[in-house]
Amino acid sequence: MAKISINIATGTIQKEELIVGIDLGTTNSLVAIIHPESKQAIALKDIDNTTLVPSILHFSENGHVTVGREAKSFLETDPTNTIYSVKRLMGKSYNDIRTNQHSLSYKIIDDDTERLVKIQVGDTFYSPIELSSTILHELKNRAEHVLKMSISKCVITVPAYFNDAQRQATRDAGKLAGLEVLRIINEPTAASLAYGIGLSSAETKTIAVYDLGGGTFDVSILKITDGIFDVLSTNGDTFLGGDDFDKVVGQHFITQLGLTDEELTADKRLVQIIRLKAEEAKKQLTLNELFESTILETPVSITRAEFTKLISPLIDKTISCCQKALNDSQLAKDDIDVVVMVGGSTRTPFVKQRVSEFFGKPINDSVNPDEVVALGAAIQADILAGNNKDLLLLDITPLSLGIETMGGLMDVLIPRNSKIPGKAGRQYSTQKDGQSGIKVAVYQGERDLVSDNRKLAEFNLTGIPAMPAGLPKVDIQFMINADGILQVKASELRSGVAQTIEVKPQYGLSDAEVETMLMDSITNAKSDIQIRALIEAKTEAEQMIQLTENFLHKHQQYITDDEKQATLTGIQELQTSINDNDKNAIMSLTEALNTITSPYAERVMDIAVSEALKGKGV
Repeated sequence: MAKISINIATGTIQKEELIVGIDLGTTNSLVAIIHPESKQAIALKDIDNTTLVPSILHFSENGHVTVGREAKSFLETDPTNTIYSVKRLMGKSYNDIRTNQHSLSYKIIDDDTERLVKIQVGDTFYSPIELSSTILHELKNRAEHVLKMSISKCVITVPAYFNDAQRQATRDAGKLAGLEVLRIINEPTAASLAYGIGLSSAETKTIAVYDLGGGTFDVSILKITDGIFDVLSTNGDTFLGGDDFDKVVGQHFITQLGLTDEELTADKRLVQIIRLKAEEAKKQLTLNELFESTILETPVSITRAEFTKLISPLIDKTISCCQKALNDSQLAKDDIDVVVMVGGSTRTPFVKQRVSEFFGKPINDSVNPDEVVALGAAIQADILAGNNKDLLLLDITPLSLGIETMGGLMDVLIPRNSKIPGKAGRQYSTQKDGQSGIKVAVYQGERDLVSDNRKLAEFNLTGIPAMPAGLPKVDIQFMINADGILQVKASELRSGVAQTIEVKPQYGLSDAEVETMLMDSITNAKSDIQIRALIEAKTEAEQMIQLTENFLHKHQQYITDDEKQATLTGIQELQTSINDNDKNAIMSLTEALNTITSPYAERVMDIAVSEALKGKGV
């Protein structure tokens, strides 16, 4: 990053590219940079002089998408078309979020499978990646408006507990938004950087990062040695945050107003008024002992003592998570050098008090808790730009590494810019009954189709015992050593069959070729994601047809003629949509076929269980 002449007050900036830090949050998101003159991390403010952009999207009837504060107003007036907490859905399957689906006001496609979740708005189906990319695109546009320059490179933060699929989904969202994601870093790592911890390569510290946001809570224990951040443990609750503070205060006001559930159900506007008043009370009680106001000309009030009593059970849950994190790290409270506070909800005095009491030391809350993660991301971006020579940057992979999956798609195991040495793995299965082998084709590149990437190696894992499709567990492990040599190992976990191959990832590629591949991935991101979504929808539909036809043949004696006819019609309509290459139609008809078959599938299963209990087979 070159030196830039900038005036933050006026938004004027001169030339050269800037790498930004982005906190893509569950409740709010924001962008930060290193000020080129003061060299301090700052969060960018919009025209309303605020740094926070609510992570909310609203889809109007004509397809117009609104992001941020404008979209937030639709949460009560048009809840089914207003999407929030997308971060909770990143890299998740339907089964992962089934128990918490009731808390979402919009439609999640429930097909009870391990496939990645989809959100339905009208007749259109969206992935969390597409929705997150819309938020990131809005952040990119706002940053460009403030800085008066083009932004194309960034660092994005994620929770420490995010798995490989969730991190890759975040990268994909950035790419779709027209951003090259130079690094995905853990939120607690970013927070510690913002507090100045770990900036010195000679420093060794163990820290606890207590992060209580609007909708989620997590606590992480980090060991920082020679500029290397090691997450020892993490714990938390993805459905606990400041929004829950608002709910208990709102219920307090509802009791004072003497309102019934029927009255609240009938008046959505009143619910919104109470929620906003509760949020206002929470904020005022941070500095005051009493909050007094009116709702519909009726007085309401709450003292800080009452507020503390109401939120105490919620804070107890977070303290329990802190203890679990300590247990998992095999450390005692005395081993923690610093306790860092993150998230707007940590402004509450009672939260600070309880955390300080638990760890037995003063907490560090000197940095704006809403901005601290984004500020740390900006510091990491500055390090990547080569402006901070104190921190050691380990060698990284120049391009993503992955394997070919069904439909010719690239499944990334080690993303571009991952530190080496390093390793990653994932489990796959067979697609056909009795399949005795699986092809492992290794690719390098940033595109969604393997045909657009560079093939590095291919081998066949053979000798897999004959089993039904989906039963074998094939574990693929990628390991890169310090010399950049990639070792790929495939093994079938049930039988122990295994094979290993070594490849040189960057062999024969110049810097210019790597840059071209990167630019192609950004330029074609939108079309790539559309192609991927279509292939995934067709694959899912074809599997649904095959499973349904097998089920009909095997259990036809338990299925009525009407059910059989409806199923065959559903199969025919779905097959036609596959041939027509209409993603939304395919997904809609796949769901329709699932709805048709579910009643008799459950009935057959009940019969099977009943017969089994009698000692008979079905």
